[in-house]
Amino acid sequence: MSIVIPAKNEVSTIQDLLVACQSYDSDYELIVVDDGSTDGTGEIAAAAGARVITQPYSKGNGAAIKRGALAATGDVLVFMDADGQHDPADVERLLYKYDEGYDLVVGARSGLGSQASVARWGANSFYNSFASWMVGQPIDDLTSGFRAVNRRKFLSFLYLLPNGFSYPTTSTMAFYRAGYSVAFLPIKVAKRQGSGHISLLRDGLRFLLIIFKVGTLYSPLKVYFPFSVIAAGLGVFNYFATAITSDSWRFTNMSALLVSSGVIIFLLGLLSEQLTNLQYKDVRVDDD
Repeated sequence: MSIVIPAKNEVSTIQDLLVACQSYDSDYELIVVDDGSTDGTGEIAAAAGARVITQPYSKGNGAAIKRGALAATGDVLVFMDADGQHDPADVERLLYKYDEGYDLVVGARSGLGSQASVARWGANSFYNSFASWMVGQPIDDLTSGFRAVNRRKFLSFLYLLPNGFSYPTTSTMAFYRAGYSVAFLPIKVAKRQGSGHISLLRDGLRFLLIIFKVGTLYSPLKVYFPFSVIAAGLGVFNYFATAITSDSWRFTNMSALLVSSGVIIFLLGLLSEQLTNLQYKDVRVDDD
């Protein structure tokens, strides 16, 4: 089993985290991916006994995760943050759940106290609800970075993962899309030590795009179809409303535009659905 920890300027927390991980089980392979730190994070991690992979400059959280996953040798990967939020004692709990036959186990934060802010809690709650509707299964925490996963299956989705902070969303939805088993394990997280790397203003639009990525990764037609029905329905409504008020049953330009838009949106969704099916065609990795 390998623990992969992406870290950028986490000199205040990385040593205590690694010591705590080793105190629970010294046989874990500890990999710290130093994502262009300038405060000596990599040196501290190496001194604490971790295998350090150094990025010459910051490439993003997702890029660090991918680099660590490729370098790991364990059959099971555990990803956790370097900022002191995740309790190393929960690693064993994730693994116990994983051994029940799951391919991916996500440490699910619960409640407002487990989120960095009210805005973050609200956004994550919306993401979870939307993703749950998409897959037809309850998703307790779509964006948690604390997770245990089958390495071979995770690597099969590596080409899908972005270099930024939305890798948890992408990987979770990819596992659901491929028909793998996903579980959520309630955890408590500590308050983040040090300053965060996510700005609500800077990353607000980026996180909104997660919603569209969820739809694209799982079932685009499920997102496009309601909008196509709404557009076409408005066109039909406009037709009858115009006919009643003007006593003319002529098909107006606005009605034609709305109905045509509905048809085009539906066809785009259908095309996206087929492209998604092709994207996952050869991604399945069977167990030996």
